[in-house]
Amino acid sequence: MTRRAGRLLLAVPLLLAAAACRQSAAAPRVAREPRDIILVTIDTLRADAVGFDGNPRGTTPNLDGFAAEGRVFTQAHSHNVITLPSHTNILTGMLPYQHGVRENAGFRLSPKIPTAATRLKAQGYATGAFVGAYVLDSRYGLAHDFDVYDELYRHLDEQFEFDIQQARAEDVVKAALDWYRAQAGKPRFLWVHLYDPHAPYEPPQQYRDRFPDDFYLGEVAYADAALAPLLAAVREAQPAPLVVVTGDHGEARGDHGELTHGLFCYESTLHVPLFEWCPDLVKPGRDDVPARHIDILPTILDALGAAPVPELTGQSLLTEGRKEAEAGSYFEALSAAFNRGWAPLRGLAARGDKYIDLPIPEVYNLPSDPGEVKNLVPEGPDALRRLRKRLLELPAAPSERGTIGSEEAAKLKSLGYLTGSAEMKVAYGPADDPKTLIVVDQTLHHVMELYERGQCADALPIARKVVAENPKMKLGYMHLAMIKRCQGDLRGVLRAFEAAAAAGAGGESVDRQRAMALSETGRPGEAVSVLLPYKLSDEPETLNALGIALADSGRPAEALPVFARVIEIDPSNAVAYQNTGIALLKLDRIEEARQNLEASLRLGKRHARAWNALGVAWTHLGDPKKAIDAWEHCLEINPEQYDALYNIGRVAGQMKDWKKARAALEKFVAMAPPKQYGKDIAEVHAVLADMKRQGL
Repeated sequence: MTRRAGRLLLAVPLLLAAAACRQSAAAPRVAREPRDIILVTIDTLRADAVGFDGNPRGTTPNLDGFAAEGRVFTQAHSHNVITLPSHTNILTGMLPYQHGVRENAGFRLSPKIPTAATRLKAQGYATGAFVGAYVLDSRYGLAHDFDVYDELYRHLDEQFEFDIQQARAEDVVKAALDWYRAQAGKPRFLWVHLYDPHAPYEPPQQYRDRFPDDFYLGEVAYADAALAPLLAAVREAQPAPLVVVTGDHGEARGDHGELTHGLFCYESTLHVPLFEWCPDLVKPGRDDVPARHIDILPTILDALGAAPVPELTGQSLLTEGRKEAEAGSYFEALSAAFNRGWAPLRGLAARGDKYIDLPIPEVYNLPSDPGEVKNLVPEGPDALRRLRKRLLELPAAPSERGTIGSEEAAKLKSLGYLTGSAEMKVAYGPADDPKTLIVVDQTLHHVMELYERGQCADALPIARKVVAENPKMKLGYMHLAMIKRCQGDLRGVLRAFEAAAAAGAGGESVDRQRAMALSETGRPGEAVSVLLPYKLSDEPETLNALGIALADSGRPAEALPVFARVIEIDPSNAVAYQNTGIALLKLDRIEEARQNLEASLRLGKRHARAWNALGVAWTHLGDPKKAIDAWEHCLEINPEQYDALYNIGRVAGQMKDWKKARAALEKFVAMAPPKQYGKDIAEVHAVLADMKRQGL
């Protein structure tokens, strides 16, 4: 992650800060005994998906029970419609233009900005976070001052795959509950993030059976059921904990033409469920006064009797007679601007009116038009002038973000965040408005759906058309390359990235992936030439790619310091340890190679290339049984690791285990692609024929 995002940190407008200070200072503070704080965030949770906000289908009985005893905020809103910025708002109590995290990639929260963990740790709290998906990975900065920041998904999936990088809700909750119980006897701050309702909707079978017509609701119901053990433990704690439950954003589900989220800021993605529970402090009932995500941290601090924090512009939701914040609720959606070059979306909602600032501006009166059907701008309402003026007083959208790593991009694509990178313009017109371009968004989703179903041949002409019609949109080339890779066409992958560079849609992320394709097609020297201009990059993925190209071009000794720099930047980078081990093998430093490969596998056990290389190391170290075990682990993870099949056949033959050798070699000749393995396939055919003649 680049450090450029740090330059985006902006001061809070004095007008808003002063208003917040006066409001906070007026609220009396009462010294209170320490109590546990439990924050639960459920990804992609629409307000109308939960029972306590009116869903009649029994989706959330466990949460409904707590909500009935607590306070439900019926008009709660997020400030962003994607995961990382939204959680940053919640945990810092700051708006996105204050903390500087504006998108799911290319931004990192500065360690200088205190979070809820920072503030509670200073008061003697044990702090634990248990997150369900890569989009909240510790690399993005939210981990600082958590004693434990648990990322189960890091151990579940092979790097550089497009599989979903997430942990299921029941596993996240189990880990969180184990930690919570282990910290008994001290005040505890526990944040649990469940990712499951996010697309694609794949609930466990029993929830598919319960909601056969709506797998999204099945995911919501599953998340609720997974929380039951934690909620039961929380109910037994004394003094009663403060429990806050919310969604980070909603899901459009076709509203206004948007299929998922991240593009628009209509109520289907901006309006979120929110309730607080604490029998000692919270007056039960329903609260129709607008609430915001930035109000959550002031509420937590109020529950502890802590002094008000001047830089937090939110207000405690524990306040009796609370009124709507004078500043209203700011919101933004910048993903399409960063990823596609479309117009950035910003807006304000206050006193029932909502202004969306786009080239084709929109104003809605939510009490009379909750579905946001009638745009009032043509009528020139007072709300348009009032809210536009207020929005112009706030800092503008940023003009740049950091670069995106290939691993990062692959994982975020797997999560449905269609990440690319685009130049932001000085000015935008109606042709750049996301409303105008909604068909392109729908087409990109269609390409991803076909890819996920393995229908790459069907996706290819659509991806080509997107590129032809949007030649400056880097994301289109990334999709095209993804489809080409799905088809095993590495030269097609390379051509896609070369076309992007030629069209002016290049940059570090494209050059990195172009270089990786060059290495894969046997041209590592050219890959080195492409990447050398980025040798001082702070991006671990760029440096990993440069190191791989150096090692593949016969320069493994030069690759080692490159991989060492990756580990310095990101000590948890399993791929860098893997690559270091492979380079050391090429230098015949076998024991050092083994140590690095095992370090890689301790960080993430599903690294097929590390298992394959470890097998080679054990062969050199004279332990063929451990070597075969390693290669079999490799094939369990990725049956298309043909080198592992070849190696098992060769080493098993040396051990005179003819049955294992024959099975592996027969699979190799049946599965390995002739373009890459033609010479080896011919050799193995001859070996198999010889084995047959000898009756082995």
